[in-house]
Amino acid sequence: MSMILIDERSKADAKIVELSEAYARRVEAMPPGTCPIAVQAGLLETSAAQTCGKCTPCREGIPRIKALLDKVLRYEADRSDVAEIAKRARLLRDTADCAVGYDAGAQVLKGLESFADEYECHISKATCDAGTRQTVPCVTECPAHVNVPAYISLVQEGDCAGAVKMIRKDNPFPTACALVCEHPCEAHCRRTMIDAPLNIRGIKKFAVDTVGADKVSTPACAEPTGKRVAVIGGGPSGMTCAYYLALMGHEVQVYESRKKLGGMMRYGIPAYRFPRERLDEDIRAILGAGSIQVDYEHAIDAEEMCKIAGWYDAVYVAIGAQGGKTLDIEGADATGVMSAVDLLGKIGDDEYPDFSGKKVVVVGGGNVAMDCARTSVRAGAESVTVAYRRRLEDMTALPEEVEAAIAEGVEMLTLQAPVRIETDAGGNARALVVQPQRIGAVKRGRPAPVAAAKPEETIEADIVLIAVGQAIESAPFEEFGMPADRTYFEADGYLRSKGHENVFVGGDCQTGPKTVIMAIAAGKTAARNIDTYLGFEHELDCGAEVPPARPNDRTAYGRVNIAERPARDRKGDFDYVELPMSAEEAAQECGRCLRCDHYGVGALNGKGLGQW
Repeated sequence: MSMILIDERSKADAKIVELSEAYARRVEAMPPGTCPIAVQAGLLETSAAQTCGKCTPCREGIPRIKALLDKVLRYEADRSDVAEIAKRARLLRDTADCAVGYDAGAQVLKGLESFADEYECHISKATCDAGTRQTVPCVTECPAHVNVPAYISLVQEGDCAGAVKMIRKDNPFPTACALVCEHPCEAHCRRTMIDAPLNIRGIKKFAVDTVGADKVSTPACAEPTGKRVAVIGGGPSGMTCAYYLALMGHEVQVYESRKKLGGMMRYGIPAYRFPRERLDEDIRAILGAGSIQVDYEHAIDAEEMCKIAGWYDAVYVAIGAQGGKTLDIEGADATGVMSAVDLLGKIGDDEYPDFSGKKVVVVGGGNVAMDCARTSVRAGAESVTVAYRRRLEDMTALPEEVEAAIAEGVEMLTLQAPVRIETDAGGNARALVVQPQRIGAVKRGRPAPVAAAKPEETIEADIVLIAVGQAIESAPFEEFGMPADRTYFEADGYLRSKGHENVFVGGDCQTGPKTVIMAIAAGKTAARNIDTYLGFEHELDCGAEVPPARPNDRTAYGRVNIAERPARDRKGDFDYVELPMSAEEAAQECGRCLRCDHYGVGALNGKGLGQW
């Protein structure tokens, strides 16, 4: 029997895989504000390590381009060197034999175009661009720039009330963001280099579950200024602006067109994701902060908007994007066809649908589509199907939302574009006809679907829910004189509406439909700009101090994820689906924080720490 030698190369390759995974985690944790030319040089060096050396463009071109990039990084290059980089990168892209070479060249050329200002600063000013400086990742990635390390440390010290105060320094909706935020703060968490990003939303949820936001005192208001500000819209952006303006000593009048405050948090997010009583905790705290008056069920027309702009020293328009878009297809006006926004809006006023025995089809692939699908399951539908024209991995919905919908019995039909809605003799919807698609070339960052050479398919449907986007009701405000582009209000860099000195605008009605935290960030920015416009520069004290940093625990741990009620139980009701994080789990998760504000770049310059 002959002996077989163990392939030593396979052992080395296995180790390289481990090394590559660690390298991938480092890239994933790339901190915001990193010099893009340095990143390009690092990626090119990786390409040099990957090349087999067979073709001349790759073997000789990559090291020469890398040497020129290093020259730029040392501030020793001139424009001729940049031109030489471009020349050699084009040669590498166009003549290399394999992807290692031609992709390396393509990425260098893309960087030259994307970071032209950075290259110019390195050449002409011998420095990085003014906006290039590393900051604390979680704080920078949070649109409202909440001081994340501070409130995590307060939770770690057992001071959940202090954590709520620290969050409210930059975000007056701690409960809302603890339950429904898409947590962009976790995207580049440096803990990823060791094991996995911190569960920042989970820690925040533990804090507000331990101490309700309405049980934590808000800061004392500044001395009354005598200034009056009107806020049009009581959603996350409008109420954030109202909160901070009230703390600054200004009188605030909120005009809300619906029965209750909350905007799309109440009228767009189902109760199983965000119980209304938890939203009310944040709203009670906000209304208790200062001189905020609310006029409910008060829609504003152009004539009244003219009066309001004259009555008040400043106006903030934050009406959100609460109108549902429809599809321009045959049968879109049939009985049984409705927009997702209308369905969820009725639920916000406790008008729950009864889909017992109905076949429901949801058109769309975003979070709103998942909300509609999961709501339909709870409304007793016989079957629920999501029809989406792209692939599952192309859905804009959060992966956990898609997984939850599938677990609750929702069928995902992908690569299916709606063509028409068939109706019966009475005009009632009976089926959605779709055209199968095939995935094509990448356009605008995502692979685009194109019609496949396949026959149309028919999906039985008694109810068709259209979840393909949201719009704003801009007509009265445009008539008043607020310019809009594709129905979204135009504003300058200070969120001031063009053409009106004292009218500011922000949130979904200015950016298009985004996230709750982005709307909150807009409201916070608007409040600060309005305060400046009124002649003040107020500084706010949150009433909590940042605890001293503990030594880092660099032991690798598993990330604590928030558990949910079993799908078989939760799909039968509208009760909240997530389970509480235990004190033991919260302590472990807090202990994983590396306190980048103390040990990292935050200790050098204090930037990106959510300071007013």
